[in-house]
Amino acid sequence: MRLPKTEDRIANYLLDTLIGTGSFGQVWKARHFLPAVKQTVAIKIPTDPQYVRQLQREGLATFGLNHPNIVRPLDLDPYADPPYLIMEYVAGGSLRAVIDRHPSGLQIERAVTIFRAMLEALRAAHALEVVHGDVKPANVLIAGDAEGTDFTAGQVKLTDFGLARVRGNVLASVMQSATLEGEAQKRFGGTLAYMAPEQRDAGTADQRSDLYSAGVVLFEMLTGVRPQGGDLPSQVRPGLPAYLDEIFRSCYTSPERRYESAQQLLTELARGTRATGRQAQTACPRCGGIVEAPDQFCIYCGQQLVDEIPRCSACQGYVRSQDGYCIFCGAQLYHGSKVT
Repeated sequence: MRLPKTEDRIANYLLDTLIGTGSFGQVWKARHFLPAVKQTVAIKIPTDPQYVRQLQREGLATFGLNHPNIVRPLDLDPYADPPYLIMEYVAGGSLRAVIDRHPSGLQIERAVTIFRAMLEALRAAHALEVVHGDVKPANVLIAGDAEGTDFTAGQVKLTDFGLARVRGNVLASVMQSATLEGEAQKRFGGTLAYMAPEQRDAGTADQRSDLYSAGVVLFEMLTGVRPQGGDLPSQVRPGLPAYLDEIFRSCYTSPERRYESAQQLLTELARGTRATGRQAQTACPRCGGIVEAPDQFCIYCGQQLVDEIPRCSACQGYVRSQDGYCIFCGAQLYHGSKVT
C-alpha cells in the first residue's frame, strides 16, 4: 500500500500537515487544490491493508449521521490508492489533551457540558441503530478554545466510528485478531480501558455499551483518573454533586442496570443540574436535544424556544432577555426589568 506524503492529491485536496498517526494509519490536514476554494478538511488514510475495511465501516456508519456533535464525513473511497475518508476538519484538540492539562479534574460545569454533548451525539447515532463502540477521550474533539469562558456544547465533536456496529451486527474481529502487535496493541489497549465488559469479553455491544464508556469518560473528566473498583467520583474528588455520582453509578454497572438510552441519561443529567442550582436545562420540543434555559434557539435543529425574541429598540438587533446592553450598538436594554 502506497504511503501518503505532503502535497499528494487525494480527490480534490492536497495533503498539507500530518496531524495524527496510529496503528490504523494517518490523519492529514488537507486543503482544496484550487487556491480560490478556501476549504480545509481532514483525511484519514489507512497504512495497513487490514484497516481498509475499518475505514469503510467508519465511512458507511457516519454518512447517515448529520449532527453538530459528530464530525461530518465528506467523501469516502476505500478502493482508491491509497484509500481515504475525507472529513470535516476540527481546529482544536482532543478531550484527551484537555484532561491531561487538568490532572485533578475539569471544572464541573465544563465536564457536564462536554458530557452532555457526547450524549447528544450518541443519541443521534443510536437513533439510526449505530453503536459507536470506541467512546474515549481521544475520540472526542474540541473545536476552538476548550478553556474559553464562552465554551458551548456545540464545540464538542465525537469522531472515529471505526469500530462502529450497525444494526446489531457486532464485528468482533478486532478482539480476535492475532495480528494486533506493537502500536496496534497500544491503540486497542487504550480502547479496552473504556470498553464495557460485555464488549471486551464477548464482543457483544449495544447502545448501553456506549453509555458505559461515556460514564468512564465522565469519571475521568471529573477526577483526572479512570475509575478503579467501586469508587465514585466524589470519593476521589470530594465536593462533587451527588447526582454525578448517581449518573456514573448507573453507567458503570451491568447492562441490565444501566440507563436504557442516551435520552434517558440526558433527562437525568438535566434534572440533576436543575436540582443543584446550576444552569437550568430543558429539552427542545422539536428534536429532544437538551439545551440551556437562556437559549432562544435550539443549537441542534434551529427550533425557536421562546415565544418572542427580544430586539434592541435602537438598532433592531436580536438580543437576549437577560442582557443589559445591546451587543451590537451598546444601547441600554433594560428599564427596570423590561427590554426597551
